[in-house]
Amino acid sequence: MIIKDSHIPIYYQLEMEIKEIIKELTPGDPISSEREFSEKYGISRMTVRQAINNLVAEGVLVRQRGKGTFVATPKVEQELSGLTSFSEDMRSRGLTPKTKILDFKTIPCPRRVASKLRIEEEEMVYEFSRLRIADEIPMALETSYIPTALIKELQEETLHGSIYEYVEKTLQLKISHATQTIESTLSQKNESIPLGIKEGAPALLMERYSYLENGTPFEYVKSIYRGDRYKFVIDMKRSQS
Repeated sequence: MIIKDSHIPIYYQLEMEIKEIIKELTPGDPISSEREFSEKYGISRMTVRQAINNLVAEGVLVRQRGKGTFVATPKVEQELSGLTSFSEDMRSRGLTPKTKILDFKTIPCPRRVASKLRIEEEEMVYEFSRLRIADEIPMALETSYIPTALIKELQEETLHGSIYEYVEKTLQLKISHATQTIESTLSQKNESIPLGIKEGAPALLMERYSYLENGTPFEYVKSIYRGDRYKFVIDMKRSQS
């Protein structure tokens, strides 16, 4: 129901109405057109368009040019309260993780990475790029660097699973913590193609440095996450004064 004399903006009321409507729908189902919403609730199409635009930006709806507006697939949420790998995180949500290896080689460590890994530039590192997939949907594009001195003879087949699990279970090394930054970005052409999104689409850029129990940095990862499929959640508590 839309209450026109309410202090709550009409476009926001319509957003709430649409959210209730799509509870009975499934991802991929179409919703009513702007004209149909306008006629049903007796409001302007401009107001309807504003509500739908907001829901598209929120990731609740998705537009397909020439076809209409549809219920979006819910974004995957990752809590920032613990250190987990992509594979571990997807399995914890009941999704099936999959990895496609795009590149795997051994190179002298790039200067910007060497300083963070606390090694010299000429020291060798594994550099590998992986497309991370959940339930057959591309989610993230990762490029990782690991010193060869820490993990000798790393095999490509190992990269199809969780590096964290391999390090802790197979190599018996303890991962203690990581430093991670997240910022918004726009996807580049070389990123958008494997992710299945348009060039310039909103994305999340994540950089993570992971450390062993003795404080040794063992991995640097740069990841591009699809902005329409992923969001990060953090539970914050107010400090006691």
